[in-house]
Amino acid sequence: MESAFGSDVDYGMLVKYYSAVDGEIRLTGARPKAITGYSDPGHISTSYAERNNLSCRTFLRRLTRLTIAFSKKLENLVAMLWIYFAHYNFVRIRGSLRITPAMAANVTDHVWTMEELLNTGVHGSTITV
Repeated sequence: MESAFGSDVDYGMLVKYYSAVDGEIRLTGARPKAITGYSDPGHISTSYAERNNLSCRTFLRRLTRLTIAFSKKLENLVAMLWIYFAHYNFVRIRGSLRITPAMAANVTDHVWTMEELLNTGVHGSTITV
């Protein structure tokens, strides 16, 4: 976390406990644990990560199990992920926000068109806006 976001970050972990019941592994409990910064145990949750994973699997068939839509090359998968996340953040209006996430974060001042998104230069891992 520190190498990605620096030392001024609130970070917590949800520790999950499992046990074997009747031959099946079942979740028996979960405990929030503060790791760095001020992490309110009441706000430590996996729901945002799980929702993001579901959205990715829903819109990117390459990430679902038992699919025929797969990437033969890692470069193709990475390119598709770039397009998905750029579309999600710059083009798609979120119902709860009524604007795009990029507009909410003051990264851009308008909803991008697909043409604008696809014509934006990508160099390595940095998008040039």
